[in-house]
Amino acid sequence: MDLTVIAYVIYLVVSIGLTVWVARTLSRNGRVFLADVLKGDEKLADAVNHLLVVGFYLVNLGFVALFLSDPNRLIEDTREIFEVLSAKLGVVLLVLGAMHLGNVYVLNRIRRRGMLAREQVPPVEPQAWTAPSAGA
Repeated sequence: MDLTVIAYVIYLVVSIGLTVWVARTLSRNGRVFLADVLKGDEKLADAVNHLLVVGFYLVNLGFVALFLSDPNRLIEDTREIFEVLSAKLGVVLLVLGAMHLGNVYVLNRIRRRGMLAREQVPPVEPQAWTAPSAGA
């Protein structure tokens, strides 16, 4: 069997495994965060969580597929397998990390906006109104 094909198989197995692991971790731990962001609406939190996971899979697996081949490089020995795999997997890990940080950033912005909206409502109805003074 060609060493390039072996490198491809190892790359796909590890990349897909990492993508699934990160997506499951984000889904499991992000659900609680989404429920808080969406003011306790569990059904909406589950739906948004599922949509985020699907998008995460599509982007990352699409990147893994596009980054699979390198027509300018022919692998001739075992050392080159490790070199190619370390470079490819390193880039995949960086993309997974960037996607994770992007998701957390966007969700945090949504959460902050929701918290600000909750703080705008006074805790008690106003009981009186005072007219501004003439000098103001």
